[in-house]
Amino acid sequence: MVSASASFTGPQYYDCLGRVLPRCRPAAPCSRLRLGNGRTPRARLRTVCAIARFHPPPHHEAEPMKNVLFVLLFAAAAASAQEWPGKPVRWVVPFPPGGSVDIVSRLMQNGISKGLGQPILIETRGGAGGTVGTAEVARSAPDGYTFLFTLSSHTINPLLYKLNYDVERDFAPVSLIVSIPQLIAVHPAVPIKSMRELVAAAKAQPGKLSFASAGNGTPSHIAGELLKLRTGIDLLHVPYKGGGPAVADTLAGQVPMLILTAAVVTSQVRAGRLRPLAVTTLKRSPGTPEIPTVAEALGLPDYEVDSWIAMFAPAKTPQSVVARMQKEIARVVQLPEVRQKLIEQTADPVASSPEELDRVVKADLRKWAEVIRSANIKAD
Repeated sequence: MVSASASFTGPQYYDCLGRVLPRCRPAAPCSRLRLGNGRTPRARLRTVCAIARFHPPPHHEAEPMKNVLFVLLFAAAAASAQEWPGKPVRWVVPFPPGGSVDIVSRLMQNGISKGLGQPILIETRGGAGGTVGTAEVARSAPDGYTFLFTLSSHTINPLLYKLNYDVERDFAPVSLIVSIPQLIAVHPAVPIKSMRELVAAAKAQPGKLSFASAGNGTPSHIAGELLKLRTGIDLLHVPYKGGGPAVADTLAGQVPMLILTAAVVTSQVRAGRLRPLAVTTLKRSPGTPEIPTVAEALGLPDYEVDSWIAMFAPAKTPQSVVARMQKEIARVVQLPEVRQKLIEQTADPVASSPEELDRVVKADLRKWAEVIRSANIKAD
């Protein structure tokens, strides 16, 4: 074998391993190239690509060289995926701090950070019902370092607003994380103690009984409209800008009833300041097992409003990265200390596969489109 340090009077050609070949078409040797094996797959790949660029092979050697480059490119890509994550990972929460999504993300943060061996940076980017932060993730590079940590309104917003992203095309599902019900409750002074009594009172005085929600087009609003459609009652919707003001006015007696995310209402229920009637999921919440579901209280097996929280990545994020993050989510939600804290927030841990989350998104888009059309819900 001819060594790389040998001297030749004619032009030199370097093969993919840095060896000098005497046969080649004229090409000025490049003294700037640093040859050798390199310490990492990426370093080796840079050397090979530089050699190929500055010293193109003769025609009869072009095909073998292409094969070598293909193998090295494939190996470098595989090594890069195995090295993920090589720096901190960012989770974008598209809602203000202190809400249910922010709380759940922080309960998951430490366990997943330890599993990945890198810090998890949580960035709250609230605005426009979650669409501002969501749009930012849609525009992010699919390199595995940006994820969306969001609520089920992800499937409601595209039905109400003209968005600059597509929830199916621009995102790769990673995993469901928790299921959080909406909770239907009344002020203690209201003489309604069950869902059947609620339906009877609403039918006796159509349009007189009102309910507060967290805002137009929110899951709490959708839950009320679906209840109206399934029971044939007429309730007056009173939208607020968030759950806090809705709770405050209901406690003050300004509104007789509210429908809100259970995590926002449970403390008031436990203190006796609100009377719970039902939760909107198909199963009772592990955090409030004494409260029945709407489905069982009224015999409506198709009534379900699940305010799930889930994780998505930008479309085209490597499948190996998605699979690794999903695996970590499934592990962390089952840690006893994390699971207990989630249940205390009335959040039922339900880690899923990416395929299952994809099915949930598609089903919700169809379901909420029907409700929004039937109830004639319009954006603010």
